[in-house]
Amino acid sequence: MTRAVSILVAGLLLNPLSHAASLYYTISTPDTAIGLSWHAFGGISHAKLTGVTGEVALNPANEMDNRVKVTIPVTTLIASNNLLTYQLKSSMFFDAPRYPNIVFTSTRIVAQGNGNFRIFGSLSVKDVQRPVILEATMEEHDRTAQRDERIALHAMTTISRSAYHMDRFTALVDDTVTIKIDIQAEASHVP
Repeated sequence: MTRAVSILVAGLLLNPLSHAASLYYTISTPDTAIGLSWHAFGGISHAKLTGVTGEVALNPANEMDNRVKVTIPVTTLIASNNLLTYQLKSSMFFDAPRYPNIVFTSTRIVAQGNGNFRIFGSLSVKDVQRPVILEATMEEHDRTAQRDERIALHAMTTISRSAYHMDRFTALVDDTVTIKIDIQAEASHVP
């Protein structure tokens, strides 16, 4: 038994990855945006959300420590025209006065290699929380002193709008909504 403990301790001391700490990032709100697109009335409609806040934690030695939490204020939503913007913020869809934020919280981030990740998590819209999977790529910038000072995360997923109780105009508007996420985050050095 003593030999097994000695081997385990030696392995932990000699493995440099076992000591790697999580890298913490704060989302750069001015540099981050969420895009929505869907088919409606025979064409493609778009909307954009800004004002995104949140944090990212990445641990190269233990992917179970990786996490992303993002809060998106619905009031920042801007669609292709004023009427659509009003409708999307109203009780017909997002109901911004009653539910001011959309929240994504990851449950697991799995590295796929070559800067690609699969992010599992839950998306809370209005009073509904559903599991989602994001296909993501990450770019690292300003690598100094073995710390990544800035990262860019690009992710995409599709959801069913009716799953979040946004099922108005089903004869004219497709149920599938594509979400494209462009996050810029800066090292925060504080857990």
